[in-house]
Amino acid sequence: MTDVFLTGFPGFLGSAMVEVLLERHDEDATVTCLVQPKFRSEAEARVSDIDEDVDADAEARVELVEGDITDPELAVDDYDALVDGTDVVYHFAAIYDLTMDRAPGKAVNIDGSAHMAEFAAAADADRFHYVSSVVVAGDYDGRFSEDMLQEGQSFYNYYESTKHMAEVQVRERMDEVPTTIYRPGVAVGDSETGETQKYDGMYAFVEGLVDQGDNAVIPAPKGASEGEFNVVPRDYIVDAIGYLSGIEESEGKTYHLADPDPPTTTELVKILGDAAGKDRTFVVPYPKGIVKGLLESLKPESELLKSGGLEYQTWPASFDCSNAVADLEGSGIECPDFEDYAETLVDFYRENPDIGTEGMN
Repeated sequence: MTDVFLTGFPGFLGSAMVEVLLERHDEDATVTCLVQPKFRSEAEARVSDIDEDVDADAEARVELVEGDITDPELAVDDYDALVDGTDVVYHFAAIYDLTMDRAPGKAVNIDGSAHMAEFAAAADADRFHYVSSVVVAGDYDGRFSEDMLQEGQSFYNYYESTKHMAEVQVRERMDEVPTTIYRPGVAVGDSETGETQKYDGMYAFVEGLVDQGDNAVIPAPKGASEGEFNVVPRDYIVDAIGYLSGIEESEGKTYHLADPDPPTTTELVKILGDAAGKDRTFVVPYPKGIVKGLLESLKPESELLKSGGLEYQTWPASFDCSNAVADLEGSGIECPDFEDYAETLVDFYRENPDIGTEGMN
């Protein structure tokens, strides 16, 4: 029997991961989810949904424990009992907000990750699965490999800094607990359904396109035709972690769960334009310094423009996915081409206009 402890439920990735874990492990295995009290009712509803979606007896095998990763002992009623009852740890919880305030960003992303690494070590866990991000590359110019981390790079925002500092801390404890690190690209909706929990980043392009007529104009900074815009659908991230976390070969490795052959920003916008049914999509280059001001003048009420995703249109880093590609070989899991699921994302956006720009923080 395997007792799994997971953070980040009922969030976008964590919820999907629970489904994968229930299906992968035998019926005696349990999944304990650390849930913030304010999300308790939503978590209970999500467990019921999982019960309907998969034949895994979720209501009997998923235990919800109220707590908070910002507390050294996770703010749970019995920390020692939780430690003793855990075999494997999955840490998904984080604030994903490119415009985050420093205090909560540090408390959740940096301190929270340190607390979870300590928890995994105290539990003598068989494995600590830690979800980082490709943004740890910061402004690195060139090919960023899966074994790179501290390369003298700077960071565009505090979110990037928190993810980098958190991964540094996790790596420092890898001699105490077997660890696997996953660095997803920019997560977008499910490639099959389009489902997402929030609209940010790439969705600013979608918003701009669907609000225009048959011929659409999207401004982008000079260099957008060279910079890669690396997005990955939720199902690829979850399926990849689900598979890789179950093989012995993944111990001690870092995986870039990114698109090995991503479009440039200009290519991505034009693919979205086709998906949105535009006759023509024009990507007009402007000096980087005035792009944001121009977009705000065109649509000042847009919350998407405040989400910070426009900073990555000329990102100088690209991502080597060799570990992920090699260890996923034969599993049937691979990152789909963006062109193959772009229309699904656009359709979901049109059908679900009330989803906002903020996730579960």
